[in-house]
Amino acid sequence: MVDKVRFAFTEVNPELGALSTLPYLPLILTYKNHSVSVSGLLDTGSSVNVLPYEIGLMLGAGLKYMVSLKRDL
Repeated sequence: MVDKVRFAFTEVNPELGALSTLPYLPLILTYKNHSVSVSGLLDTGSSVNVLPYEIGLMLGAGLKYMVSLKRDL
């Protein structure tokens, strides 16, 4: 049996209230000797994952590495 985990929904736009709530997961991303704590959107229907360029830079991954990731798709 699979264990179930529940995550709270976060309100993205206060003007829309409950209509703008989305499930975000707390994540720690690590690349080589750099780690960054971020929140990631849980999207069970997605077929592509996106890492914002700025977070890649915070992890120490340069443009050359990021472009090679894109080519692997």
